[in-house]
Amino acid sequence: MKGNFQPLNVRRFQQKAQVETPDTIYWDRLAKPELLKEHSTIDYVDFSPSDPDNFVLTCSVRVQIYNLVTKLVVKNLSRFQKTAFGATFRQDGRLLAAGDEEGHVKLFDTTSRNILRLFKGHKAPVHRTYFTADKLQLASFSDDKTVRLWDVANEKVVQTYEDAHTDYIRAGSMHPQSSHMFVSGGYDGKIHLYDTRSETAVQRTLDHGSPVESMLFLPSGSIFISAGGTQVRVWDLISGCRLLTMMSQHHKTVTCLRLGSDGRRLFSGGLDRHVKIYDVSTYKTVHTLTYPNAVVSLGVAPKDQAVVAGMVDGLVSIRRMIVDSKPSHLRKIRLTHRQRQKKMEHDKLKVPDRIVKKADHIVTERKLQKYQPFDAHLRKFNYKKALDAAMLPVNVNHHPEIIVALITELLHRRGLDIALTDRNDAVLIQFIDFICTHLGETRFMRPLMNAASTVLDVFERKMVAYSRHLMEALERLAAAMHAEIQLTTELLQIKGTMEMLIGASLESVESRTPKVNHQESRTSRMQPSKEAEKYVVFVE
Repeated sequence: MKGNFQPLNVRRFQQKAQVETPDTIYWDRLAKPELLKEHSTIDYVDFSPSDPDNFVLTCSVRVQIYNLVTKLVVKNLSRFQKTAFGATFRQDGRLLAAGDEEGHVKLFDTTSRNILRLFKGHKAPVHRTYFTADKLQLASFSDDKTVRLWDVANEKVVQTYEDAHTDYIRAGSMHPQSSHMFVSGGYDGKIHLYDTRSETAVQRTLDHGSPVESMLFLPSGSIFISAGGTQVRVWDLISGCRLLTMMSQHHKTVTCLRLGSDGRRLFSGGLDRHVKIYDVSTYKTVHTLTYPNAVVSLGVAPKDQAVVAGMVDGLVSIRRMIVDSKPSHLRKIRLTHRQRQKKMEHDKLKVPDRIVKKADHIVTERKLQKYQPFDAHLRKFNYKKALDAAMLPVNVNHHPEIIVALITELLHRRGLDIALTDRNDAVLIQFIDFICTHLGETRFMRPLMNAASTVLDVFERKMVAYSRHLMEALERLAAAMHAEIQLTTELLQIKGTMEMLIGASLESVESRTPKVNHQESRTSRMQPSKEAEKYVVFVE
């Protein structure tokens, strides 16, 4: 029986290095990355609103629409003489706009791949183009330090905002609810808020502090976010563009921003090869994705079906979400788990080749295991000495998991009452104070609650007069137990109140949301303009 003794398992009560949260479990369901290789840097990634399985990549002189499932090019829009930038879908997915190095903005029909409109006017490359909320106008942000608003129907410029920035304009975002408001960010570190209804177009000027690389609005439209340098800044539009918070989770330049989980999560990619995921309600990091090279563009599919990252060397990483309800994905998860178990078993049984060649039978030399003092006393069933050996000041102050592991073992052996019976007041007071100190920790709560019950049982059996110090210790234990009960009650009340409020808000949103009639009237297809028909790409 001596050879079967196992020392205390202290690791089960040690503080975990990384707390497992619902977000880590959720984002760990992203499958292993599937890689595509392009010839140069991936400038922009955008998912189609009408067909979530399609996403567009802007790279060099090509704008290519890929299928998420097959990883093949569905459509190739190669009508560019020079480098293309920032191809984005319109909200209905029917049209696609992209800027280029010539200073042109081109509007494509996603079904026929024809150029429908050709907007000319910028004198430098146009890096970003976005549609307004009403889908009737298009904003372009250019290196000529101007922002232009175009009318999609008649191919004319509606408004030009000059001298707003003193350097290249590489970022912008349109208000998701209002078609007359948008923001722009430049390499001069400035952010401008525009209102097309006002005589003075620039309503606010903010300072990001670094060249602005990317911007976006939250779905409500009351908050917008800017990224530049190593910082991501959050601005409150309602309270006069006040700075709400600032996040500095990257140690190199942040290049792109995206929203996920229906606007509840914020993604930021950077040159440090990381993509950080933030909770929009707290703006705290909930997960991190790591990539083989610097991330310069990012796309998140609706309902988090996939995360596509474009890198500086032309590599495209596609990570699809594994849905547990699908049998094929269940088989994939089980197969991966089974392979890991087999690998672990194989590593345990693996013997070096040189030993196999020398002998047919291997006799492993058994090393004598060195026990801790409390383990040695436990082996001899000396429970009081085991408790004394564990209740050292260094363990009480710095390693409480050792004492809790011993208490758990004594409770399992039904020996804790033996260890506490006929002890002097100093030992009992030290034990009670340890329980009071660590009772609130989640990892220790269950064994310490049982230990407190055992302490009361020990005192109940021996009805004698106790010292004043011991009675004060028992009063502290009673107060600690009462405080934990009160805290649990308050937390349950808060939980019930929040569930009621969330349920009421969801019901009100559902009642206000109008039912969408999917039988839309078939509108006439937009025809190419004269400028678009004349445009020819010359191949050298």
